[in-house]
Amino acid sequence: MSVLVFEGFLSTPEMLALLEPASVVQTMMDFEAALARAQGRCGVIPLPAAQAIASLCRVELYDLPALVEASGPAGSLAIPVLQKLADTVALFDPVAAGYVHWGSSSQDMVDTTLVLILRRSLRLIEDDLLTLLGHLLELAEQQPGVPVLARTLMQPAQISSLRSRVLNWALPLLRSAQALRDAADGALQLQFGGAVGTLASLGEQADAVSAALAAELQLPEPAMPWHTQRDRMVRLGAELGILCGGLGKLARDLAWLCQPEVGELAQREPVTRESERGFKRGACSIMPHKNNPVAFLRALAAAERAPQRVAALLACMPQELERGLGGWQAELAEMAGLLLHAHGSVRALSEGLAGLRVFPARMREQIDAQRGLVFAEALNLLMCPLLGREAAHAWVEQLCRQIESDSGAAGSADLLALAQQAATRQALMPERLAPAALARVFDVEVAAAHADRRVAAVMQTARRQWAELSDRPHW
Repeated sequence: MSVLVFEGFLSTPEMLALLEPASVVQTMMDFEAALARAQGRCGVIPLPAAQAIASLCRVELYDLPALVEASGPAGSLAIPVLQKLADTVALFDPVAAGYVHWGSSSQDMVDTTLVLILRRSLRLIEDDLLTLLGHLLELAEQQPGVPVLARTLMQPAQISSLRSRVLNWALPLLRSAQALRDAADGALQLQFGGAVGTLASLGEQADAVSAALAAELQLPEPAMPWHTQRDRMVRLGAELGILCGGLGKLARDLAWLCQPEVGELAQREPVTRESERGFKRGACSIMPHKNNPVAFLRALAAAERAPQRVAALLACMPQELERGLGGWQAELAEMAGLLLHAHGSVRALSEGLAGLRVFPARMREQIDAQRGLVFAEALNLLMCPLLGREAAHAWVEQLCRQIESDSGAAGSADLLALAQQAATRQALMPERLAPAALARVFDVEVAAAHADRRVAAVMQTARRQWAELSDRPHW
């Protein structure tokens, strides 16, 4: 399927190849060859006719640009493909030409083609998604007890750990990996219903042909044709959209943490064919000092294309009666776009994570620069039994304002020092406010260790689930 250059930039060569005209038309031909063989084995059409049809279902025999051009006036790519297939078969076996596409419909052909392409596409997406998850889980394992400055509403908040942050990225993606398998099990089924879903033209042989065709294509048979039952296909599209949302969150966070002003992470520039030819990945056209996070840029840009696609799929669901007008055709285009962007996003992030550099010392600098303010809540909770809720809040808030007003002054005290001074001055030094007790409240390492303990079981479960998905290929 031809795409604009700006769409292709946000995908991968493998996915683009799957959606190119040659791949799509060959998959259509695969359906027709399988249908002919199934009907030949069931005695619905003569075996020589089945063999003649199947032998000519080869895309290299046809003028692809002409077929694509004819699809517009025809309303479907299936129509010119079937006409040219029948014409070509007639050149060698006029009798066999009359059995091309026997008892089937153009929607049977196109829907099953979509299912077959989805099966291959989801395999590509899952391979890169599991690689990405492997990078994330390895990062979490290799960085135990590393304190990070947690931020809420983009502002410094409290202390967390790098491991907790990484698992916060990984778990939605892990759930998406499983959810895509589950949704695909429902959606990737044979479509074979004939003109109105009854296979009336095949009579008593309908069930036998359907079973044989499903076996040829290695697809499950549905309870009934799903020409206008689009819920399972749209549910699969929605799961692709949710995956893109998780990928976009990860890409945005990584890009933010790689900013030099933050500097907690950085992309290591990989050696590529482009760099060997003198192209620096992430280079700016006019500012030589820049190293743009191109992998995260591509991942985020691709992910941001998904919500519109999912919304369009939902809008396509009310398809009329037994076969719809317009909605089905629009759904095909939106699903193809989702595949392009989902694979582009996950591939870019997998490449970006493979070269990620981590700076624990910089993470600690970010924490220390807050001068203890990130422990204000803990101090407040410590003071509540002594002063009461409102008085404790006011006491800690006053200390915080003092720090903020002294910001940048030489020798400025941190919150711990101010709390110790105020407690001594106000004779608030029972055992719970002894210097050692106060110091424990402000211990960065203790806070990070606590965050790690909170996700210890989660990490073990995530590692096990990732291993199970990796060890059990689904497609």
